[in-house]
Amino acid sequence: MPYKPRRPCVYPGCGRLAESGGQYCAEHQKVMDNRYYQYERDPASNKRYGRAWKRIRDRYIKAHPLCEECQKQGNLTPAEEVHHILPLSRGGGNEASNLMALCKPCHARITVEMGDRWHDR
Repeated sequence: MPYKPRRPCVYPGCGRLAESGGQYCAEHQKVMDNRYYQYERDPASNKRYGRAWKRIRDRYIKAHPLCEECQKQGNLTPAEEVHHILPLSRGGGNEASNLMALCKPCHARITVEMGDRWHDR
């Protein structure tokens, strides 16, 4: 199956090609990520998902390399994200019993079903 052609970066004045599947080139993707974390994301989230969370997440992914939801259905899909079963915003914690390794599609589906994010889509 052929790949989609890369498109120009949508950052004003940039003529480089965007990374595959994204809107921005690598340089401007970093700029837009920083802008998001600084101005748009809830500051409480930045505190909850700091360096300690990254260590916990990396340890959990290493111990559970496959998506736990896909495994229940008999599929072997690599895990890319770690999900809080009871969200931190609702009093959950970072204990291993409250975590679940998921692939991106499963994580998006579960998050939508819980109504935490993307509820208007």
